[in-house]
Amino acid sequence: MADGIKTKIGFVSGGASSMPHYNSFLPIVPKEIEIDFQGLQLYGKSLYEIADKKEIILQRVKDLSLIENWSGVIVTAAPTEVLNPGLYDALQEALAVPFTTALHACVAALRVYTAPKVLLLTPFDARLNDLIVAHLAKAGVTAIAPHSFDELAVPKRMTPEEVFELTKKNLAAVGKVDAIYFQGAVLDPIKALDKIESELKATVIASNPAMLWYVLSKLGLKYPVNGYGRLLREWPALS
Repeated sequence: MADGIKTKIGFVSGGASSMPHYNSFLPIVPKEIEIDFQGLQLYGKSLYEIADKKEIILQRVKDLSLIENWSGVIVTAAPTEVLNPGLYDALQEALAVPFTTALHACVAALRVYTAPKVLLLTPFDARLNDLIVAHLAKAGVTAIAPHSFDELAVPKRMTPEEVFELTKKNLAAVGKVDAIYFQGAVLDPIKALDKIESELKATVIASNPAMLWYVLSKLGLKYPVNGYGRLLREWPALS
């Protein structure tokens, strides 16, 4: 890119364009990258409102990509994908620029680290966790999801220490896994990634860092950074 012109990445949520956990995402974004947060406003109180909206999501992401002149696209949130079967393939046909969904980027990262069995931690209810587990199984990843919230509402924000303790407790309960996989950035692990990996001796893949790593790697860009876990520190090549 020419001096002073940033690579612009669309960051599309099925809900609002602004959520509190985006603030912890911004520090991992390289200064050469501009993140354009866009919300489709397709759900309010319940994530299940995003179900059966594939054609709407597809058209709006395609239009935004052209209007905003994005170099790459991130379509966030596993619920958006598992409640709209076939979304990834449809996006692949519709978009002319590199893109990823949360699940696709995380599976790619797990493959890089040869992690076919994972502890899955989310802010979702058991039904949605089951849909994610089934989706991952088709991609060759066995996910164990021992923890779920009783109601599918956005849970209260957890501190990095609370995220660490939740992880430690659930890792002890499930036994040996190849990695820990955080899906759903409301259960925000970014500030706890280094501590989890060093103290619990585990590789951690979290959705926001994985999506950023994947789409920038697809663009031929590499921005390794310390302090946010192994994936961003090592910035491995896509397999």
